[in-house]
Amino acid sequence: MINGCSDQPDEVSLDYNPEDYRNWETYLGDDAASQFSSLDQINRDNVHRLEVAWSFSTGDLVEGERTEIQVNPIIIDGILYGTTPLKKAFSLDAATGEQLWMFDPFEGEEPRSRGVNRGLAYWSDGEGDRRLYYVAGPRLYSINADTGEPAADFGDGGSLDFVVGLDRDAMDLEITATSPGIVHEDLLIHGSRVYNRAPGHIRAFNTRTGEIEWIFRTIPYPDDYGYHTWPEDAWTRVGNANSWPGMSLDKERGIVFVPTASPGHDFYGGDRIGKNLFGTSLLALDASTGERIWHYQFVRHDIWDYDPPAAPNLITIERDGEVKDAVAQVTKTGYVFVLDRETGEPLFPIEEIEAPPSDLRGEETWPTQPAPVKPDPFVRQEFREEDVSDITPGAHEKLLERYREIRTGHMWDPPSTEGTLIFPGFDGGAEWGGAAFDPRTGILYVNANEMPWVLEMVPLENDESTPLSPGARVYAMNCTACHGSDRTGNPHAGLPELTDIGERMDRSRLEEVILEGQGIMPGFRHLAGDEMEQLITYLTDPDAAEAENIRIDDARAPGVLYSHTGYNRWFDPEGYPAVKPPWGTLNAIDLNTGEHVWNIRLGEFKELTERGIPPTGTENYGGPVVTGGGLLFIGATQDEKFRAFDKTSGELLWETDLPAGGYATPSTFEIDGRQYVVIAAGGGKMGTRSGDTYVAFSLPTVN
Repeated sequence: MINGCSDQPDEVSLDYNPEDYRNWETYLGDDAASQFSSLDQINRDNVHRLEVAWSFSTGDLVEGERTEIQVNPIIIDGILYGTTPLKKAFSLDAATGEQLWMFDPFEGEEPRSRGVNRGLAYWSDGEGDRRLYYVAGPRLYSINADTGEPAADFGDGGSLDFVVGLDRDAMDLEITATSPGIVHEDLLIHGSRVYNRAPGHIRAFNTRTGEIEWIFRTIPYPDDYGYHTWPEDAWTRVGNANSWPGMSLDKERGIVFVPTASPGHDFYGGDRIGKNLFGTSLLALDASTGERIWHYQFVRHDIWDYDPPAAPNLITIERDGEVKDAVAQVTKTGYVFVLDRETGEPLFPIEEIEAPPSDLRGEETWPTQPAPVKPDPFVRQEFREEDVSDITPGAHEKLLERYREIRTGHMWDPPSTEGTLIFPGFDGGAEWGGAAFDPRTGILYVNANEMPWVLEMVPLENDESTPLSPGARVYAMNCTACHGSDRTGNPHAGLPELTDIGERMDRSRLEEVILEGQGIMPGFRHLAGDEMEQLITYLTDPDAAEAENIRIDDARAPGVLYSHTGYNRWFDPEGYPAVKPPWGTLNAIDLNTGEHVWNIRLGEFKELTERGIPPTGTENYGGPVVTGGGLLFIGATQDEKFRAFDKTSGELLWETDLPAGGYATPSTFEIDGRQYVVIAAGGGKMGTRSGDTYVAFSLPTVN
C-alpha cells in the first residue's frame, strides 16, 4: 500500500553533473554519501528483466559462527573491491565476478569472524600508486589496489595499531572501525568503533606513511572548545563520542562532515553530568587541519543511544527561491535535520521539546531536546496503549500487561529500573544503511525500522551497602548489553546463551575468545589480570564467584552506578514486534519543501500474508540506491529479498530472492556500456542464516 502519494517535482537544475555518478568509487557512491547514480540503462520499463550476471562466494562461512557482510563495495576502472565475512579484502573483475586477489590480515590464525566491516577507502596519487584502506581487528591496513599486497611504507610494513594517538594507555583500550574512512587529498580521515573507556577522537592519517596529521578531540581537553560541557576530569576517563557510521566530504570547500556517537556509558550519565559536546552531534571540520568550523548537537547528554546512525548526505536544494548547499542528517528518532553546509544554521525551524527528569541516583537529564518542525518524522515517535499489537491471537492481553508495567508515554523518557519503552528503537528509525538523495529532484529516500525495545537498568550494587561480586560487576559493565543480565543471550540477534559456557569451553579457550573476539563479538583486550579471572570465574562457576573476596578497581568507571539488562527487542509470543504494523518502511521526502512524497511498507512475513494480514514490513538493515533510470534498489529486509521500486510512486517493480539476507547498501556501475547492480548477501542478522556471497544483476545480453 502506498500512503500520501503525490507527484514528485519536475527535475530541477541544481549543481549536478551526470558524469560524476557513473562509477562507484567511494563508500555510499561518492564523497557526498548520496547513494545515487545517473545510470539509466536499467529503468522502469525493463527492470523486470534483470537476471544474475555473476555471483562470487568468498568461501568464508565458518560452521557454528554467525557472520555478516555489511559491505557497500566500491568499483574503480572495472575492478570491484570488498571484504569477506572474516574481514579479508579482495578484488574482482566487476564484469565477470572473477577473483583477482585476496588479502587475509589474519593469515595463519584460526578462521573466525572479528566483527563487521562496511567497506574500503581508496586513494591514488594519479601516477600509479593506488591504495585501499580498512580496519581489521585492532589494525589499520594499507593495501596495494593492484596486487593486494600491504603497502610497505605505511605504518609498520603496511599496517598500524589503530589506538595510535589516543593519549591513553593503549593496553587498556579496545578500538576498531566498522565503516571506512574518507580520503581528502593525501589524508585518510577516520572514525572508530570503541569499547570500554576508549575516546572516539577523529584522526587524519597520511595516506603514504600512516603518520597522524591531525586529531580532533570529541571529548574536549581543558583548553578545547566544549570542555565546560563536561565534568572537569572527563577527558581523562570518559569514552566513546566516536564516529562509527562513516563521513561525507565537501571537496570544494574542504569540509568533512562527521557524525558522532553518544558518550559512554550509553544509558547512564551520572559520571558525565552536562551537555557533553561533542557527543551525538554533527561536526563540520576543516578537512586539512581538523579545526572545528561548526557543530550541531542532536541530543544533549545522550542516555538513549540515539546517535546519528549514518553518514550525512550533502545536498543541494531550493529553499525560499534560493539554491542552497546543505547537509541532511537522518536519525534513529526519525528526524531529518537539514543544515546550511557552511554555517550549520537550520534550513527548517527547530523547536525545543521538554524532556522528563531521571529518577536514577546521580543522573541529571538535559531539560530539552531539539526537534525539526519539518520534515515530519518518518517513523512513529509515540507508542500508545492502543498501538499494542493484536496481530497474534491471544497475545494482545499479555502485551498489554507488560506495557502497563514499564515506563511509556514520551520519546525522551529516561532509562529506569522498572524498564523504559524505547521507541523509536536503538536501531532506528534510520540505521547505518544510510539515505539516498536524488540531486535532480531534491528527494531523499530513507528506509526505517519501527521496532520497540525495552531498556531496564540494574544497580551495580544490590543495595547501598552490598556491591555485586567482582565477576558479576565485570560482566555487568562489559557483557550484559549483548548477553543479558541472566546470561541467556539474544537468539534474534545471534548472541549466544552463556549459562552453559563452562561446559562448552575450558578457561584458556574462554580467555582467548574474550581477548580476541569471535563471530560478531569484538575482542576485549582491556580485560586482563584480576578482571579477566573474576569474569571467567563468574561465567563458569557463578556460585564460586559470589565467594570471591577480591574487589575490582572502580577507577575504570567512577560514578557509574548502573548497568542494564541488554538490548532487548520487545516481541509478542510468536516473535513479531509488540507494536502494530508497520514494522519497516521506505520513505520519500522532498527536502525542497520538507513534505513527504510517499511511504510504503518494506518487507513481508509470508506466513502472515497467507493468514490474510496485509504486508507488515520487517526490520531492515542496509540502505537504498536511487538511479537515473527512475529506480530505487534496496535489499535490507528480513525476508532476504532484493527489490526495485519506482522512485516516483513507490510501486514495487521487481523482486528476487537472495542466497542470504542483503543487509548492506548495494552499488551500481557500468562496464563497456552495460549497467550492473551488486549487493552483498551476507545474512546473519535478525536470526537469519549467514551467507558469504556477492550477487550482481544486469539485463540479458543480446547475441
